[in-house]
Amino acid sequence: MTSVRPETADALYAEIAAAQSEWKLPSVNAGLVRDGSLVWTGSRGQFATADGSAPGPDVQYRIGSITKTLTAILVLQCRDDGLLGLNDAVGKHLPGIAFGDRTIRHLLAHSGGMNAEPEGPWWERNPGVSFDQLTAAMDESQAAGPADRRHHYSNLGYALLGELVARLRGASWLDLVRERILDPLEMRRTSYFPSGVTAQGFSVHPFSGQLVPEPAYDAGAMAPAGQLWSTIEDLAKYAMFWIDPVYEVLSRDTVEEMAAPSAADPREGLTASYGLGLRLIADDPYLLIGHTGSMPGFLAGLFIDRLRRIGAVTLGNATYGRVASLPPDLLRVLVDHEPVLPQEWVPEPTLAQGTELLGHWFWGNTPLTMTVSGGILHLTGGLTTRLSPLGPDLYQGRDGYLAGEKLRVVRDGDQITHLNIATFVLTRTPYAL
Repeated sequence: MTSVRPETADALYAEIAAAQSEWKLPSVNAGLVRDGSLVWTGSRGQFATADGSAPGPDVQYRIGSITKTLTAILVLQCRDDGLLGLNDAVGKHLPGIAFGDRTIRHLLAHSGGMNAEPEGPWWERNPGVSFDQLTAAMDESQAAGPADRRHHYSNLGYALLGELVARLRGASWLDLVRERILDPLEMRRTSYFPSGVTAQGFSVHPFSGQLVPEPAYDAGAMAPAGQLWSTIEDLAKYAMFWIDPVYEVLSRDTVEEMAAPSAADPREGLTASYGLGLRLIADDPYLLIGHTGSMPGFLAGLFIDRLRRIGAVTLGNATYGRVASLPPDLLRVLVDHEPVLPQEWVPEPTLAQGTELLGHWFWGNTPLTMTVSGGILHLTGGLTTRLSPLGPDLYQGRDGYLAGEKLRVVRDGDQITHLNIATFVLTRTPYAL
């Protein structure tokens, strides 16, 4: 595998060592991916396992709510296969259920106002129940608020999504995770129960500083919200999927849809918003996507910068501490020591359509320019968007204010008289004096 420079590795190791020491972590494990490779791994702490073994990139830890991202993938696969619509009411697919008027989109983005946790004992520290038992205890009077008001995290919502995809596919949630995600991505050390060399979950007593073993129950119906175990090596493969999507799992367009902001806490805004199953962190001018995870005795973090093609994953066996928040810091260390190089310029390929649109245009007296970058038409200036051809003399905006809008080429015979996009008329010359 490729690797980082020695001085970069030292700085990365110092970052995880500081977290391990300050937060009294029995062990912390980390990895960095760049351009399709796992380029660095590091670990600190002598108490990954019950017998005092050191951590390593193939040691399993529980990943908590990173599990939700896999559940979300299953939901988007169903949407892409025509089995559901994101604006479908949950009750359409789970008849008679409380909160049945909330949409699938609400549950994915945690914007439906559902209560965060199921009724009854704290599910993370108790044996799981069946789906029927879970839903029998659901009570809409416990809602945290109305739908579409704000991002309010709901573990309960993801239990419903897991059952929903299982019913639509006629297979268990776990089988679907294995067959439709883990197998195609070759994530062979990600499992429902711990397998092979696994970390022991601990909390640290606040006064004695001794390690206290934490329970690790089968979450039952809540499994789609936080059951899975994984390793640094497997999560690195998963991080690389979000950079270069595997079409067998999800298309690039669907990944981009999941990574777009859908809900936010008004106090935090886009600095910490949520997409469709993904946490989003604004790191101006970049956007990190991924998720954090926690279960008793375990913490995890996975964040990716798709534009710079880098990602970081972290695992720790503590109930509390700086583990899930480490990935963005590790990415900053990496970029500080090894800046991401811009893509090498190469001559553009010949356009199949649109060559005659290149050059200067005017929106009234406002100058615009049509150029090519990466084989795609770019309109820049007072109106800015990339354009994809839809047919002869017809294009569609890909981003910005004009995303989704149609650009039509208007002709008089063979001569182009003007362009029309969302009623904006573009001509080759400015207004006449």
